[in-house]
Amino acid sequence: MPADLLSHEPATGTLLWQGQAGDVDAEVDRARRAWPKWAAQPIAYRIETLRRFVNVVRRHEDALADLIARETGKPMWDARNEVAAVIGKVDVSVAAYSERTGQRRLEANLGARQSVRHKPHGVMAVFGPYNFPAHLPNGHIIPALLAGNAVVFKPSEKTPAVGEMLVGLYHEAGVPTDAVRVLQGGPDSGKALALHPAVNGILFTGSAQTGIAINRQFAGQPAKILALEMGGNNPIVVWDTPELHAAATIVVQSAFMTSGQRCTAASRLIVRDSMADKLIPEVKKLADRLIVDHPHADPAPYMGPVIDNQTADGLTESFLYLMSNGGKPIKHMVRPHKGLPFLSPAIIDVTGMKERPDVELFGPLLQVIRVSDFDAAIEEANNTRYGLSASLIGGSPEQYNQFWSNVRAGLVNWNRPTTGAASNAPFGGTGISGNHRPSAYYAADYCAYPVVSAEIENPRAAIGIGLKDIDVSAMGD
Repeated sequence: MPADLLSHEPATGTLLWQGQAGDVDAEVDRARRAWPKWAAQPIAYRIETLRRFVNVVRRHEDALADLIARETGKPMWDARNEVAAVIGKVDVSVAAYSERTGQRRLEANLGARQSVRHKPHGVMAVFGPYNFPAHLPNGHIIPALLAGNAVVFKPSEKTPAVGEMLVGLYHEAGVPTDAVRVLQGGPDSGKALALHPAVNGILFTGSAQTGIAINRQFAGQPAKILALEMGGNNPIVVWDTPELHAAATIVVQSAFMTSGQRCTAASRLIVRDSMADKLIPEVKKLADRLIVDHPHADPAPYMGPVIDNQTADGLTESFLYLMSNGGKPIKHMVRPHKGLPFLSPAIIDVTGMKERPDVELFGPLLQVIRVSDFDAAIEEANNTRYGLSASLIGGSPEQYNQFWSNVRAGLVNWNRPTTGAASNAPFGGTGISGNHRPSAYYAADYCAYPVVSAEIENPRAAIGIGLKDIDVSAMGD
């Protein structure tokens, strides 16, 4: 019987993994049965288990990085950074659990104790994306397990091999086999998992289209927790700065790292028109120097391919659409290897377009927009339904304060790339970039719910008002 799922290396086209779609009911049932025992374990036990996971990942660090690079196409240095983020997530999550969902004692009347503690939700469905197939799902799974939830993890159908290895590492560390399950499959499997009545929460990272569809499905089910991270159409604004090379470097890092396949990647360069003719050639000159090659190439590439040919075709068509509707190419998008999804970084001036599509172009495609004043730059930055990340390069402290106050985004940076996000801070956006449940350090918030308890060892109670007087004569002798 032919395999349901196939995963090919983007850089070579070589078959990397094949397997069958999983049984949604069976995987959820196994997680449901395992959850009570895992939740009943002391927090110290769960912490110890997840710290063992760190050691297990370290033992397999090279193999995991190599698999990430092969299955996503990202350079080895980028894959190693992803593995480092997987390792660092446990300490960050332990600190976040203690700070945001730890136990608290409050004052209460009559000598009682008032306690605030947190309980896990139950079975959490985690949906992983292909661009960070280990780091991003791990960022949901570790906090969920730490809080006492069981997890059913559905990797992207484009990166099933990394998903399978990641779950194997949890099991090797001692997380019960049924407390974290991997569900392989395509969109139909994902939809069935999201709709499963025994799933208590959905932790999703992916496209806005899919995230919005999930949100609609559960509009009438407030009992299920939804945490949605849905990408962006992110602006990087460059204003008055004499540091042209540094500004150009930050723009290139923001737009083209991981082949532009980051939800925080800069899609729109908004620049003051009086300095555009100085900045844009610097950006192009640096983009021309970027090495685009397979993950293990020597010298090391800055960019690998995008995830597959369908994605590469879509980005090429998007570039042609922009060019056909008023965009002026600065650096053309080129397919250097026929039949493989390699793309050169592309830059196009869309200032003259009457209507610019407000879509997430998930790849190495940077649109340039020239503006005349700072208010117009902020207005243009906000000209999107998304609101994940935004950066200001240059400008005065007063302008940065104005930018920070008025730009709608969950991450607002100054003289730093749009892709700069710290693991010990919240990560999430506004608009259709998220549903106000940020991940990273704040993932603890959606992995457990608070329970308030008033407690005293012996019952003590009195009603001091509203009672009839006792009729003594009716009491007899």
